[in-house]
Amino acid sequence: MVELSEDVVTDVVKRLRRAQGQVGGLIQMIESGRDCEDVIIQLAAVSRALDRAGFRLIASGL
Repeated sequence: MVELSEDVVTDVVKRLRRAQGQVGGLIQMIESGRDCEDVIIQLAAVSRALDRAGFRLIASGL
């Protein structure tokens, strides 16, 4: 098991909380019938946020 520094944990949790908020916004957009293009843009933003959190974890464990 890899030990993560407090800075890494703080950064990853911050990124994941941001993604969590984006997912909530995405759900509201879909439920309210927002334009497909807007939904896809937000979905891409969520995906990037998760990718960055994952990369941060991987990079810190090497």
